[in-house]
Amino acid sequence: MRVAVTDIGTNSTRLLVADAGQNGSVVERERRTSITRLGEGVDASGHLSKAAITRVRKVLDANADVLRRLEVDASVAVLTSAVRDSANGAEFVALLHEHYGLDARILSGDQEAQLTFLGAMSERDPADQQRTLVVDVGGGSTELIVGVRDHVNFHISLQVGVVRQTERHLREDPPSETDLRALKRDVRTLIERDVSARERRGVEQAIAVAGTATSLAAIDQALDPYDRELVHGYRLSLATVRLLLARLASVPLQERREIRGLHPDRAPTIVAGAAILIEVLEAFGLDGFEVSENDILRGAALARASAPSGSDWTP
Repeated sequence: MRVAVTDIGTNSTRLLVADAGQNGSVVERERRTSITRLGEGVDASGHLSKAAITRVRKVLDANADVLRRLEVDASVAVLTSAVRDSANGAEFVALLHEHYGLDARILSGDQEAQLTFLGAMSERDPADQQRTLVVDVGGGSTELIVGVRDHVNFHISLQVGVVRQTERHLREDPPSETDLRALKRDVRTLIERDVSARERRGVEQAIAVAGTATSLAAIDQALDPYDRELVHGYRLSLATVRLLLARLASVPLQERREIRGLHPDRAPTIVAGAAILIEVLEAFGLDGFEVSENDILRGAALARASAPSGSDWTP
């Protein structure tokens, strides 16, 4: 089945078109990412702004031509933290149904975690039985999922994200040490409050997905242009991420936009993203993570392809 999955997140709108089989095979045909900042201001106002919706619609208009050209069999959209948290989220979903014909779903934190874990673990060695933490740092929330192979033992959606934490804490340019400490303290407090010490013990490895992790891998390798093959499977140590954060936080935004390996549109939020990843690793007692390009897009494609005709494909 040729499936198109649109992930409309707090910070970015992404598209994956893939031929997905019920046996778990995925052959990618098209992948696109645009920074649309749908969640801009949601933490303060509780609403998706007209300007943010317009940015997303411009991307969807362009993607519609791709879907027609590739003749997809099913087109779904997953919507996460920004839409979950907004008073006009249901209105936005109706627009996606009516104007774009998307099978759009506002995912609960549980569903988001399940699909992210499915995607991240889909190509792992079946013999790998290590207890694994999958980390998805998003714009409005961070998903922490712990499991073995295809079985999730624990998951939580923390109200911690790169857009949310940047808007709350990083008021100066470049960020001050005081603001960075406040951001880290906020993140660590939420992790320790919502994830018990028992759940944080015994995790043997971590996989990090989504834009913060892939950007850090690209920066560490000074990739220009971006190369998915060099990013996927790349390992970043905790010490390296600390060094990258110090480098990113030491320069003003305009200079950060020029850093080799970092997409300019991610420059405003990459400092918060790196800080969040550091706090997660420290809280779980881990010394690094493996970066993966397989995330909720792949998980949703697999879930839709394996669902019986006419049935609900979400977890």
